[in-house]
Amino acid sequence: MTTLGTPLSPSATKVMLLGSGELGKEVLIALQRLGVETIAVDRYDHAPGQQVAHHARTIAMSDPAQLKALVELERPQLVVPEIEAIATPMLEELEAAGVVRVIPTARAARLTMDREGIRRLAAETLGLPTSPYRFCDSLAELQAAIDAGIGYPCIVKPVMSSSGKGQSKIDGPAEVQKAWEVAMAGGRVSHGRVIVEGFVDFDYEITLLTVRAPGEGGQVETHFCDPIGHVQVGGDYVESWQPHPMHPAALDRARQIAKSVTDDLGGQGLFGVELFVKGEQVWFSEVSPRPHDTGLVTLVTQWQSEFELHARAILGLPVSTALRSPGASAVIYGGVDAAGIVFDGVDEALRVPNTELRLFGKPESFARRRMGVALAHDADVETARQRAKQAAARVRPRRA
Repeated sequence: MTTLGTPLSPSATKVMLLGSGELGKEVLIALQRLGVETIAVDRYDHAPGQQVAHHARTIAMSDPAQLKALVELERPQLVVPEIEAIATPMLEELEAAGVVRVIPTARAARLTMDREGIRRLAAETLGLPTSPYRFCDSLAELQAAIDAGIGYPCIVKPVMSSSGKGQSKIDGPAEVQKAWEVAMAGGRVSHGRVIVEGFVDFDYEITLLTVRAPGEGGQVETHFCDPIGHVQVGGDYVESWQPHPMHPAALDRARQIAKSVTDDLGGQGLFGVELFVKGEQVWFSEVSPRPHDTGLVTLVTQWQSEFELHARAILGLPVSTALRSPGASAVIYGGVDAAGIVFDGVDEALRVPNTELRLFGKPESFARRRMGVALAHDADVETARQRAKQAAARVRPRRA
């Protein structure tokens, strides 16, 4: 039986989010609807989640001492990592000492904080199909790995980054040095290590949102959302839709792979599992133990969005992954480098039938920073995609 307290009282159920961007903001809102007292932590003031939480805290989350001091001061029941750049060894220490429970587990947070931990788990421990890969610590090692068998085309990524930052596709030798420089600039922690992946000839890529939540008997059960298709530009998601059609055999294999990796990571919560698909073949790509940016579409497609599913699962509450309507999302970029921007055309955007907007409230805009998302639902996915893109295009960010 799950018992929830009253916020800002001695009985409060307290949850701390480490990372309070647009995804964390939606998780915080879902938690607050269940009467949870929330603590939003980020590396800068006035992050989107900090604007809605009961408490806002700003620290360097990659600093073990700062992280430990904050957790010991606030004493939340749950700590929920929402980004990768966190001092995960300290989370493991705090969890082992019984100070706090980490979602889904401290081990899972450590393994998935960088691409090396999770790729080695998937390919080398679990034996899941992946693209060929090598890890490299220098430009010379990168070139040698490509020459030794990875070949062209290939993909280079920092071992730690988010939303596709630092990712490049290399088609020939002339592009290797530039890709290395992009990876060094785009990594969350600049320690000079990348993964280079051989190119997989896939038909499409999906996100399979996978939920581990306790069933009626208390045992953890695995639930799957309908597959989410998406378009990436430079490794960054620009639109997504749900459901994405799949061959039944491919869908079954995708679920097997997702269950295998999330069972190993353990704990409770929602996982974003990224997979490449060609016909009936499926390859594992990545997994995040938290809501996924492509899953923003679930705000209009599911009865319980990925954020509500995450909140319910971590609290030990029942979940439903049922689809409400097909739908789509399209990203709204800042377009300018400025603080405190304004958005024109919001009324025009919302005149597109069956649409919604989420403007994230980020205090500073960059030309390619995700500042909002347009959402559309329709019985026909293609119609929803067109409407989401149309609504996003009508929103015009500018300097105040």
